[in-house]
Amino acid sequence: MAETEAALRTLAHNIRTARTRAGLSLDELGRRAKVSKGALVGLEKAQGNPNFATLVRLADTLGVSVSALMEGPAEGRVRVVTAAAVKPLWTGAEGSEARLMLTTSGPAPVEVWRWKLQPGEEYPSHPHQAGVVETVSVTAGRMTLVVDGTEHPVEAGQTATFDAGSPHTYRGAGTKTCHLIMTVHLPPAPRPPPDPHSRTTAPGVLHGAAGSAPSNSSR
Repeated sequence: MAETEAALRTLAHNIRTARTRAGLSLDELGRRAKVSKGALVGLEKAQGNPNFATLVRLADTLGVSVSALMEGPAEGRVRVVTAAAVKPLWTGAEGSEARLMLTTSGPAPVEVWRWKLQPGEEYPSHPHQAGVVETVSVTAGRMTLVVDGTEHPVEAGQTATFDAGSPHTYRGAGTKTCHLIMTVHLPPAPRPPPDPHSRTTAPGVLHGAAGSAPSNSSR
């Protein structure tokens, strides 16, 4: 119970921080992410139990990774994560599951997922924000990747990549469990607009004072 409460507090803090950074009100975030204002208020108060689809929509709208909403500050230069240490973010009725192992740092982060798909079971995903690219590498079994209504069989040893801005579905195929590694490549987060009241050059340069040279700084 304490672990769940701590996770909800972390989620609440991260959503509120990302929303404030993006300059979005609760109403506007809810409208864009298709999440009710009441649900958002609850999340920012560390209440409720958001499902996987809600977390993905919020992350897409805020321009961050799913794990950026769920995790605290990274610790150490090297991070080793085992599948057993990560709870599934989605589980299917037939035993399929998706685990977000980690997200890399940097201006264009990458999410690393472990998926298990049972034969015939599927997960339909809504279109992600523009610029998101996914790859799926099947390590065992077979799957069917459906992008924009077109089916693409992917077998063990094969990797597929696609623009995730279109509707897509992951479906187990064949007679055995399909295991795959998914990477989600996120576009760089948009930079906040410059503050018109901030001064980025010295007064002499701004006003062309005698004896001062123009600055070539990119700041």
